[in-house]
Amino acid sequence: MIFRYGVRTVKTNSRVTHWQGTIMGPVGSPYKGGVFFLSIKFPEDYPIMPPKVVFTTKVYHPNIHRSGKICLDILISEWSPTVTIAQVFEAICLMLTDPNLDDPLVPDIARIYKNDKDFFNDQAKEWTLKYAANTK
Repeated sequence: MIFRYGVRTVKTNSRVTHWQGTIMGPVGSPYKGGVFFLSIKFPEDYPIMPPKVVFTTKVYHPNIHRSGKICLDILISEWSPTVTIAQVFEAICLMLTDPNLDDPLVPDIARIYKNDKDFFNDQAKEWTLKYAANTK
């Protein structure tokens, strides 16, 4: 499966510590056709500590809070200084198609996913059209 994503850097000082990223909704998912924006902020002790990655586009997903916070092991417990930003984006794309229902950030959405996947897909598509529609 091929995922498409892009990163645009935003220079906020003499060091590039804040990036803006873009993820295209993966084909075969309810996010297909969506353009999702993320904020990537690098701490002073990066790469020892992980970057703070949050969605700035609203996403209906059990591992993504309305605030944009992402619950993803690679950004928390499984972080390593050898992890690249490309690997982070790949993990986020995989999470969009295969959520971690054992450790959801939004338990209500995880419950819906488990009990009524069609309704979940409808809601995710609706949010994608509402908040992430490509307006080119």
